[in-house]
Amino acid sequence: QVQLVESGGGSVQAGGALRLSCAISGYTYGIRVMAWFRQAPGKEREGVAAIYTGAGSTYYADSVKGRFTISQDNAKSTLYLQMNSLKPEDTDMYYCAVSTLFSSHWYWDSGYPYWGQGTQVTVSS
Repeated sequence: QVQLVESGGGSVQAGGALRLSCAISGYTYGIRVMAWFRQAPGKEREGVAAIYTGAGSTYYADSVKGRFTISQDNAKSTLYLQMNSLKPEDTDMYYCAVSTLFSSHWYWDSGYPYWGQGTQVTVSS
């Protein structure tokens, strides 16, 4: 079992920055991929970014490329999402998720059995 707890959300003006953290505990040794998703009320969950723990390779949604950076600490105990140049359309609930199975489709939320409770990000214009 893996437990995830997000933090770092808040309210900022457009152009500002936030850093989200996801504390990971439990059986972290078997984690293969870690990701951030976001979801607004009434909308589908969207994959934002992912990192594969083996190679350290990272992937991003087109909407956040060049503005967001996903990273992890060496112990795989914390996942981060640095969000710069925030836009009002980035307003969402943000969730971290991890999987112990490898899949090239990092953006499919169905591939992640472990999820945090979410942290709200609000960007005002």
